[in-house]
Amino acid sequence: MTLLEIVALLITLAALFSYLNFRFIKLPTTIGVMLMALVFSLVLLGVGRFRPELATTATTWLQRFEFDDALLQGMLSFLLFAGALHINLEDLAKQKGVITALALGGVALSTFLFGTAIWWLLGWLGLTLSYAWCLLFGALISPTDPIAVMGILKSAGAPKSLETKIAGESLFNDGVGVVLFLVILGIATGEHAVSFSHIGLLLLEEAVGGAIFGLVAGYVTYRMLRSVDNYQVEVLLTLALVMGGYALASALHLSGPIAIVVAGLLIGNHGRAFAMSERTRLHLDTFWELIDEVLNALLFVVIGLEMLILSFTHERFLAGLLAIPALLIARWISVGLPVAIMRYWRRFTPGAVTIMTWGGLRGGISVALALSLPAGAERELVLCITYVLVVFSILVQGLTLKPLVLRLTGPGKSDSAVKAASDSRAG
Repeated sequence: MTLLEIVALLITLAALFSYLNFRFIKLPTTIGVMLMALVFSLVLLGVGRFRPELATTATTWLQRFEFDDALLQGMLSFLLFAGALHINLEDLAKQKGVITALALGGVALSTFLFGTAIWWLLGWLGLTLSYAWCLLFGALISPTDPIAVMGILKSAGAPKSLETKIAGESLFNDGVGVVLFLVILGIATGEHAVSFSHIGLLLLEEAVGGAIFGLVAGYVTYRMLRSVDNYQVEVLLTLALVMGGYALASALHLSGPIAIVVAGLLIGNHGRAFAMSERTRLHLDTFWELIDEVLNALLFVVIGLEMLILSFTHERFLAGLLAIPALLIARWISVGLPVAIMRYWRRFTPGAVTIMTWGGLRGGISVALALSLPAGAERELVLCITYVLVVFSILVQGLTLKPLVLRLTGPGKSDSAVKAASDSRAG
C-alpha cells in the first residue's frame, strides 16, 4: 500500500468509528473512537490466528505509517495551535503561577519519581532497564494530554479556573516534556554530557528560545493579519504560521511545541481582538475546530491500532499494570507538592489536586515518543508499558472523570457560584 492509501484507510476508519460512536455508543468522541479501534485490533489479532496473512498485512501497513514522525513532526503542531487558539490570555494570566509550577517543576518531579519507581519495579520483576532509560521513560510519560479531558470537564460544569489550569498545564507541559525527553535521550545514548550546566543550557535554548521564537513568529503573523481583511488569506496565514513556524523552530533546535503554543495564544487573543473582522473570526474558528476534530479522531484511531505492532509478554503486561499506581502516585505528588507550597499565599478549589491527578490523561504524545526511541529491547519494554498506561488513562480515568468532577465540585455550578465557593478561595 502507498502512503496515500494508508492515510485514506485511517481516515475512513476514523470516520466510521466516529459515526458509530455518535449514533450508538455515545461516549466522548476521542474515548469512543479509541475504544473501537482497540476492539478492532483485538479482533484482527484473533482472526490472525486462523488467517495469519490478514494480521501480517495490517501490521505491515501500520508500521509504514510511522506514527511518531506523523505526530511529532506534523499533527502535534496543529493540535497545540488549535488548543491555544481558544485559551483566554486573561484567564491564563490569573493562573500563570500554578501553570508554570506544574508545567516545569511538576513534569521534572514526575519524571524523577516515576523513573525511580519504575526502575525499582522492573528490577523486582526481573526485567532489566538502566536508570537513565527509566528516567527517559518518566520524561515521555509525564506530559498530560488536554484533548480528551477538556470536553469532559466542560460537560461536567467544572470551575473555569480548574479548566484553565488543566488546559494551560497540558499545552505547556507537552513542550517541556518533549524538551526533557530529548535531553535525557541524549544522555542515555551518550550523545550529551552528564552535567547540570550542559543540561540547563539545552533546556534554556529549547524552551526559552522556543517561546521567544513563537512570540516573534506570532507577532509577524499578527501584523500581516492586521493589514488584510480577507478570511481566505488570513486562514492561510495561520496555517503557514503553524507549519512553517514549527518546521523552522525545529531546524533551529528550538522547541516547536512551545513556539506554537505561544504563537497560538497571541493570535487567539491579540490577533482575534485587533486583527480580524467578525467574519474572519467565524471562519478561522470553524477551520481550526474542524482540523482539531479530524486530527483527534485520526490520532486516537492510530493509538488503538498500535496494539497490532506491540510485542507483549506476560511480564511486560504485568509491569504495565503495576506501573499504573506508580504513575498516579507520581502525578499526585508532582501536583500536590506545588499546590501545598502555594497554599501559603493562595487558595485552591476543593478537590483540585484530586481532579488534576485523575484528569492528567496520557495520550498520543507519550506513544509517539516511545515509538521514536532507538530500536532495541529497551524500546520494546518501554513501548508495551506505555501503551498499557495510555489505554488505562484514556478508558478508565477518562470515563470516570466526569462523575469525580461532579462529586467534588457539584453539578452545574456557574462561574459566579464557583467564584464564591472556590475561585475566590482558590484562584
